[in-house]
Amino acid sequence: MPHLSIIDRMKEAPVVFDGAMGTMIYERGVFINRCFDELCLSDPALVREIHQKYIDAGVDVIETNTFGANRVLLQSFGLADRVAEINETGAKLARECAGDDVYVAGSVGPCLRRGQTLSDRNLPTLKAAFEECTRALAVGGVDFLLLETFSDIDELLLAAEVAARTGLPILTSFTVGTRGETSRGKPLEEIVPLLQASAHVDAIGMNCGAGPSPLCSAAERALPLTDKPFVLMPNAGQPQEVEGRTLYMTTPEYFTTYARLMIKIGAAGIGGCCGTTPAHMGEVAKAVHSVSGVSKHARVKTVVSADVGVDPMPTAEKSPFGAKLMCGEAVTSIEILPPRSSDLTDMLKKVRICHEHGIDAINIPDGPRASARISPMIAALTIHQQIGIEPILHYCCRDRNLIGMQSDLMGGFAAGLCNFLIITGDPPKLGDYPDATGVFDVDAIGLVRMAANLNRGVDIGGTAVKPPCNILIGVGANPCDLEPEVELARFGQKLEAGAEYAITQPIFDPEALLRFLDDIHKFPRTIPVVAGVWPLTSFKNAEFMKNEVPGVEIPDSILERMSTCKSKEDGWKMGTEIARDIRDAIADAVAGFQVSAPFGKVELALDVLA
Repeated sequence: MPHLSIIDRMKEAPVVFDGAMGTMIYERGVFINRCFDELCLSDPALVREIHQKYIDAGVDVIETNTFGANRVLLQSFGLADRVAEINETGAKLARECAGDDVYVAGSVGPCLRRGQTLSDRNLPTLKAAFEECTRALAVGGVDFLLLETFSDIDELLLAAEVAARTGLPILTSFTVGTRGETSRGKPLEEIVPLLQASAHVDAIGMNCGAGPSPLCSAAERALPLTDKPFVLMPNAGQPQEVEGRTLYMTTPEYFTTYARLMIKIGAAGIGGCCGTTPAHMGEVAKAVHSVSGVSKHARVKTVVSADVGVDPMPTAEKSPFGAKLMCGEAVTSIEILPPRSSDLTDMLKKVRICHEHGIDAINIPDGPRASARISPMIAALTIHQQIGIEPILHYCCRDRNLIGMQSDLMGGFAAGLCNFLIITGDPPKLGDYPDATGVFDVDAIGLVRMAANLNRGVDIGGTAVKPPCNILIGVGANPCDLEPEVELARFGQKLEAGAEYAITQPIFDPEALLRFLDDIHKFPRTIPVVAGVWPLTSFKNAEFMKNEVPGVEIPDSILERMSTCKSKEDGWKMGTEIARDIRDAIADAVAGFQVSAPFGKVELALDVLA
């Protein structure tokens, strides 16, 4: 066993718990009508395998496969007489895998079912049930007891009182919904003080729920209410029904984005609940255990005119889009994805419709969510040559090294592309090819600096480039970023590197955008900001973006409006109305709009701009 108690360990540095056991068992073909806890007896090799996968992923704590192994729940499987055997065996299996370096948490779930409450009538039964399973877990060799996924706080306090008789540390974890309340309507502001005051509770946690985003918001409310170590173990987002199976779509990278934020706001431990896997917890472990803050990006030095280069061309002279930005005339653009095949016919048809409606530019994403599509540069060149509308080429740092990126920037400009939007790019593991490698020689800041140097007539090696490029340098901005101070600082660095305009991620909270605009106007130099707008198509679409897409904040008022839609057409209509409302609320503060065409429906985007 580890020499330091889990409580003392968490006070030293954050620890990483494992993820879901039930999800992993289900993925291996075990039907949900079986007792998963009983597998400790009938299929110990399967349980060991899952424990080992989490350990190999780098977690600090694994949980026993005993969540439902109490007499009350096991009796429905005819296993009430095997409570002690299942719990003790489950503890020993985990202990064998954990060795001396990994902690073992004895997992104890509630006895009460949905709708039931603790009463004088069932109190003796529950007390005996908790005593029986916690004692067996202690005998099996767990390091501490984890009482998890409780929604009746009276039952949780009872379980803690009983579990404390083992002499082991007790971590109590309850579950809340998106509003920070239990299913019985008790807010976390009432729950945490009760657990804080309990002499039987050594650490507090929240687990399960609606996903990392809502749980992170709840944690911001809960953490100031206690000085005990606090552990957060969210689900992998909202479950989705896919061909009859319930799946969790949240990627490990998305999950880890929130894990970092949870640690930053004070969480002592991070784990995963339903839908999380060793892949999720492996990414979290790497992020939490990383102690190096040294950037691995190559350094790109800014070259000023006095060194080697020439004065760059003014922004207004680089392209019609740049001219319109600089004269203060509102610009319009629509984002259209390049196809997943070599046939550009459908894309060009949509672009032509936009051109006929007077749209200024077409945004061409560069492998969004690390997807493989036809070269965005080829798509942009074809649009420029065949339709005549200006393309804005998104260019990311993921897939090319410094030499390749410089070649692309010069080649694209030489072929007639002037407008670039420079972004860091999504990591490959977000996409369909998780085994692909990401290059990331530089991030967006370094690439902006490289493009600015080319505009001054100097390449990355300091060699003169004659004639210089005249690239209109755009950058991304996220007014709703999870870490607004970091986003603001990076935006300032992009300005210093040479950014000439910015396009934001989709805006659903106008006030957040306005605050961001106020903040960036404090920098010595300002640039035009084009607001991203996304017309929602359904309540599910809105819910997915709120809970699954980092940096997108959708207010409850918008969710409520989308929830009233009864048909697909109603969803499109309401989404367009909401987008127009957002457009009108921010029109006077921004330089124009980039509207996404969800599912390729340019008609929706045009309706937003109408």
